[in-house]
Amino acid sequence: MSLDRRTLLAASAGVLATPAIVAAQGTRVKMGALRLIHSITPFFYERFMPEGMTVEVIPFESPTEGKNAVVTRSVEFGAFGIAAGILGAAAREPVTVIGSCCDKGMAIVARKDGPINTLADLRGKRVGIWPGSTQEVFVRERLRMEGMTIRDITNIRVSFSEMHAALARGDLDAYVGAEPGPGISIVSGIGKIVEFPYSTAMGTLNMVFATHYETAQRNPTLCAAMLGVHRRASEFASANRAAAIEMAVQRLGMQRPALEISIENVELNWKMTPEMVERSRTYTQHMLELQQIRAVPDFNTFFTTRYSDELARTA
Repeated sequence: MSLDRRTLLAASAGVLATPAIVAAQGTRVKMGALRLIHSITPFFYERFMPEGMTVEVIPFESPTEGKNAVVTRSVEFGAFGIAAGILGAAAREPVTVIGSCCDKGMAIVARKDGPINTLADLRGKRVGIWPGSTQEVFVRERLRMEGMTIRDITNIRVSFSEMHAALARGDLDAYVGAEPGPGISIVSGIGKIVEFPYSTAMGTLNMVFATHYETAQRNPTLCAAMLGVHRRASEFASANRAAAIEMAVQRLGMQRPALEISIENVELNWKMTPEMVERSRTYTQHMLELQQIRAVPDFNTFFTTRYSDELARTA
């Protein structure tokens, strides 16, 4: 899986596909992504891969599955929620974040014909939440801010892809979802937005770009090259929303009308900014207080900012 130095330099500069750049022939990278519109960036990698490299994007249903694939090296890189990464790192799993992936992409949704209009109205209601997700931490912190706890609602385990259907059937009164679920609920006339839960100290933090710890330490050329690809794909998808929607329709089978709503609640990115790192530390502290983790992970190994910092210097 070794790449030459020219590829590393080109990746850092963001120029990844010129005749002078030749990667190890036959190098194939496996990239894990979620079946969500805010995980659409990896599906654009193919057009930005250096010569001699190819990519296989493997979709996962849940953030935990994506994180586990990185830890077991079933994939070289993965995009998943920060919560899954923290859970793994706190358990001393060898997962390392080397880039950001997206912010926003979440919403608290209730039935349009129901009585829930504010977070306080969730008291005593059936609320769909995916355990171990970024959304779970956000809604628990929002409940705390409103003088409530998770015990004030009926917490029902539901995967992101099933939340809208459960709401439509009446199995749920509300859910804390990931796009395009909220967009589907709105465009179908079933749901309404209670709030976008971005008022906490965690801000709009959501998904990260990660790899195995040993990959980050022992294969800097590959990491720099792939973060460069991630950057170009992210910037392209951000600037071409119609293309992002079309990709989600074609590769993930999503509904175009819902995506046109959902994409307004998605902020694709790649850079590990100081703000992102600080929000991640705040997020980790919330998870510790909620007893979702027993100890704070070692951020010296869980976060590796040097690839992002070097790439940012070439922007």
